[in-house]
Amino acid sequence: MKIIPVILSGGTGTRLWPLSRKQHPKQYIPLTSDKTMLQETILRLNGLKNVSPPIIVCNVEHRFFVVEQCQQIGIANPTILLEAFGRNTAPAIAAAALQILKIKDDGIMLVLPADHVVEDIKEMHSAICIAKKQAQEDKIVTFGIVPTNANTGYGYIKSSKIINDKVSKIDMFTEKPNLEEAQSFLQQGNYLWNSGMFMFKPSKLIEELTIYSPEIIGFIREAINKAKKDLDFIRLDKASYRLCPSNSIDYALMEKSKNAVVVSLNINWSDIGSWVALHNYSKKDINGNVINGDVFVEETSNTYITGSQHMLVTIGVKDLIIVDTPNATLIAAQDKVQKVKEFVKRLELESREERLCHRKVYRPWGWYDSIENGLNFQVKRLHINPGAKISLQLHHKRSEHWVVINGVALVINGEETLTLKEGDSTYIPVDVKHSLENKTNKPLEIIEVQSGSYLGEDDIVRFEDIYGRL
Repeated sequence: MKIIPVILSGGTGTRLWPLSRKQHPKQYIPLTSDKTMLQETILRLNGLKNVSPPIIVCNVEHRFFVVEQCQQIGIANPTILLEAFGRNTAPAIAAAALQILKIKDDGIMLVLPADHVVEDIKEMHSAICIAKKQAQEDKIVTFGIVPTNANTGYGYIKSSKIINDKVSKIDMFTEKPNLEEAQSFLQQGNYLWNSGMFMFKPSKLIEELTIYSPEIIGFIREAINKAKKDLDFIRLDKASYRLCPSNSIDYALMEKSKNAVVVSLNINWSDIGSWVALHNYSKKDINGNVINGDVFVEETSNTYITGSQHMLVTIGVKDLIIVDTPNATLIAAQDKVQKVKEFVKRLELESREERLCHRKVYRPWGWYDSIENGLNFQVKRLHINPGAKISLQLHHKRSEHWVVINGVALVINGEETLTLKEGDSTYIPVDVKHSLENKTNKPLEIIEVQSGSYLGEDDIVRFEDIYGRL
């Protein structure tokens, strides 16, 4: 039976703010290599036999990240299921299983979160083959990581009767423990970290979820049956998904199933769930520092520093996390990084844009960088990819002035169609339809000066859009 990878890519990664934002979370960022975490998760399967193209479950706002990043690594035909709302892992996994059954596919689901790092890929492949045999025998398989320390940031799985090499029955699941409990688990030797990775037949998963969490299956089955095809995506029915209970697969099934087993893994694994975890995993200098960007350090030790826009200098500091981005900077003691998630909630209550996006915002046609703003004006740098096109649109509350600084632009401005080259410009008044297209094989760059009483991104009325965003 073939392996059908299901990649869960719907998280927001708030613990890694300000690098990870709601509109551009950590799984779409290169944190540990030159590939993003999503790309690393998919490429990790290279070398396994009989593996199908992946099914990726993601938030609707991130769909173009998924397409572009899959194309970059040669994955041309993934199945991409879009969630309008985050509903935790049980609904996402159930949706993937029902989609597989809907198209009458046959195989073993391999469920992988998109935000893990693994060093020993050979050992992981070996464990997947062991788990596959268990899944073929109608077992619900989870993977447990052999703990290397008394970590309080992970849940634990207590294994009991050994079935065979690396496979055990599950005695119980334990939520994130305190330090004393974690030390006790480590000493006992039969506890594993809960990795959030699984293998099972889709039919068996649905059978058991129907028994233990019928409400989830009812709503997700409706969401799949009413799903709509949209370009390269499958949009799960929004109304049905909204009503579905939010629950993890652990609570919805794993803690209740009589068929659950655990396969142990010793693969130098991390879920990069905090800045300290990223610091611990990353390559360090002789003083224990992790340095990314134009950074100078003096009398600095055991510190994580990353910056992308300008020089950073540290003198006489230790045990810090320093993350500098164009519109937000975090400086935190390493033993306080658990408070980052709480701070992001505060930003949300105050409706701060810094919780949502970077200054540089990616779009399906490229990206824009808000380089300056003030009362009634904003200046953006637009980067339009070769062959890409901004939708035919208008704005009710702002005018725009476009200046081409690199490339050739095909512009619709009201009744006019213009070809603009480097140094050319055009003015677009309020309520005038306009679009911008790059028909060349080279990037197009524009300086856009906006002026008006309101400059929000929601002042866009689209009439035509090749990316289906009407």
